[in-house]
Amino acid sequence: MSNLLAIIEKELRSYFASPIAYVVLTVFLILSGYFFTQILGVFIQRSMMMAVQSQQFGGGPPPAMDIPSLVIRNFFGIVSTIILFMLPMITMASFADEKRRGTMELLLTSPITNVDLILGKFLAAILFFKIMLLPTLIYHGFLFIYSSPKMTLGPVFSGYVGLILLGGALISLGIFISTLTENQIVSASITFGAVLILWVIDLAARSAGPVLQTILGYISILNHFDDFSKGVMDTSSIVVYLSFIFLGLFLTYRSLESLRWRS
Repeated sequence: MSNLLAIIEKELRSYFASPIAYVVLTVFLILSGYFFTQILGVFIQRSMMMAVQSQQFGGGPPPAMDIPSLVIRNFFGIVSTIILFMLPMITMASFADEKRRGTMELLLTSPITNVDLILGKFLAAILFFKIMLLPTLIYHGFLFIYSSPKMTLGPVFSGYVGLILLGGALISLGIFISTLTENQIVSASITFGAVLILWVIDLAARSAGPVLQTILGYISILNHFDDFSKGVMDTSSIVVYLSFIFLGLFLTYRSLESLRWRS
């Protein structure tokens, strides 16, 4: 346990010692804040237009529009797409930088086990990802204070659970790819390519036939996030994400075992 905590602390320090972490945080918050305000503005405008049309043509009360729920669902959908392209920047140095600096051999020959090493880097990346998401709670606090009727917190909770699971799946993939090269740019590029494939699978699932759509929809990690953004925590979606995380960490373990034998 002490080795695991030491690795987590070391990795977190290395994140904040690098300008890349601050660039990722800044870009993510700018993009998420921009899209939140745009989404909120669009639905407020639609609500006002519906109210005006109702008064002009019927004179009755305007149809109810649950603006907070619509904003929350669309916001989480946008954020889930943003992190597809931001998280490779976090994981690209996990093992590639160790190889570049020549410290990989020291880690592999030290008393630290592969499991501690992998979990330490994975949990540190997850913690950094949570730090990225933390300021976005302000947006939902704004909705909660000013919405009428008051928004429900269930979709917000399930949305963040879904983001953390999706982020964990992408991080495990990125960490595995980082073990395959000593160049951070190459690691990030391959991870971007893998993420694009996952994105294409999701797009293909929406336009495929019924049978193929079912198959592609089940293996698409983006498709499973839709339930979380709606406030539904489906057990099958949780199992898919946890299985993807386990697969990524297992492949990382096998890759490190191969490196250990060669060193």
